[in-house]
Amino acid sequence: MVKDRQVKRLWRFLGRGKTLVSASASANMDEKTARRYRQLQRLPSEVVADHTWRTRPDPFAEVWPEVHEQLEATPGLQAKTLFAWLQRQHAGKFQAGQLRTFQRRVKSWRATAGPAKEVFFSQVHEPGRLGASDFTHMTSLGVTIAGQPFEHLVYHFVLTYSNWESATICFSESFESLSEGLQNALWELGGSPARHRTDRLSAAVNNLSDRKEFTARYESLLAHYGLEMEKINARQAHENGDVEQSHRRFKEEVDQALLLRGSREFANRQEYARFLRESIEQRNAGRRDRLAQESKVLRALPAGRQESCRRMHVRVDSGSLIRVKRNVYSVNSRLIGEWVEVRIYAEHLEVWYGQKEVERLPRLVGRQKHHINYRHIIDWLVRKPGAFESYRYRDELFPTSRFRMAYDALQESMASRASQQYVQILHLAARESETAVDEALRVLLAQERPVTFEAVEEAVRRGQAIAPATEVHVEMTDLASFDELLIEEVFTDMEVCDGGQRREGDADGVLARVALAGVPGAVRAVGSAGAAGNAVV
Repeated sequence: MVKDRQVKRLWRFLGRGKTLVSASASANMDEKTARRYRQLQRLPSEVVADHTWRTRPDPFAEVWPEVHEQLEATPGLQAKTLFAWLQRQHAGKFQAGQLRTFQRRVKSWRATAGPAKEVFFSQVHEPGRLGASDFTHMTSLGVTIAGQPFEHLVYHFVLTYSNWESATICFSESFESLSEGLQNALWELGGSPARHRTDRLSAAVNNLSDRKEFTARYESLLAHYGLEMEKINARQAHENGDVEQSHRRFKEEVDQALLLRGSREFANRQEYARFLRESIEQRNAGRRDRLAQESKVLRALPAGRQESCRRMHVRVDSGSLIRVKRNVYSVNSRLIGEWVEVRIYAEHLEVWYGQKEVERLPRLVGRQKHHINYRHIIDWLVRKPGAFESYRYRDELFPTSRFRMAYDALQESMASRASQQYVQILHLAARESETAVDEALRVLLAQERPVTFEAVEEAVRRGQAIAPATEVHVEMTDLASFDELLIEEVFTDMEVCDGGQRREGDADGVLARVALAGVPGAVRAVGSAGAAGNAVV
């Protein structure tokens, strides 16, 4: 088949005055073909006919009206689904190898006669006009901290013009997480854009349980920084495409960085936070020029941050418990009956009484959960040990697995006094040291000795050194045993089986070789052999 470059070569030689025979030979072309393209003055690609005919019969011509009816009624049906439906409707007529042909036929119909597709309109972003944010789950990356899976989210903020971004670790889509993440981003940036875009924030609203309160707090936060509110339509995530796309790329880059690191394990949360910060800084490094343009038009920040916490007043009930956002927390029993102020932050709660912080508790994620500290109630529980057995939050009163094992051992050995004994052990842990009591329980359980309050108290008060659970004792090897092995080898070598006779002089030679190896016992043996002369035969 003649190529365009051959015809161009032909024309070039003809233009130089060469004959048709010479020019066609130089273009590696038949003379008759060369004459044709000389007359046409068009390239082969310009005269080729469009391929509009089929080379084989259409196997779906008979059933296409049925397929067309299905596609008209339900345009979302996939070609693979329709092909399986055809195989059921016309058993034995269509083979699996015809699927690709059918998919091309359906694809052609969608492009020429199918419904119109959604159009996405590229936007022109202006410096300093818009910042977008959203939450994204990071659990799929498989990060572990101290050997435990670290299930978390990231609040992700992006400037739509420069694509500068910021990330803050959080554990729920709460208003407190949003407030902390947004303020972290703005203060790191050193200014604020004109508008802030988010999704509908339904998760954050549901966590707060009061839409009006959430709206008021969110509007107050934006007003503090002079930001205008902008929300996308419900179930239209593409409208917040800048941050959605950044989610994917950010997580891909973090995943690659973890692969380069060679481990997804971190010693603590601070180490992981530094790792994320380094990843963000690396991504922002290539955006400095556009960020410089944007920084010139950002609005100035206020004098200080707005408080991220939510305040509420609750009363401590008779069980020394408070209920905050449908979760239960224990506080010191001294506060029973008193009203306290609870300041709810993204990851912890502060309990204030009389303008003084009296407790700091980890914030529970979710609802209908509880956090009970045995130290808050043990003083009264030790006076009422009978209440322990049926206590609603009894499982929270086992600080470690050994405390639970100790209680089970007490149930087996003295069921009637198990609660009393265990509560006394728990009281000892609160008064003395939970670690010391835990170690004492480990030794008692490992040695299969009876677990009693008296035995635990004695071990703690004596402060005896407790051997680590993984301690291994290795006895020292007696080097004299190697001397015996070497001497035995020497006399074995001296015995040369030659008609039952032993060859003279072998003893000195073998012992001398052993002596050269630096074995003290062998040196002594050499001396003895030398003194005996050739007595050994």
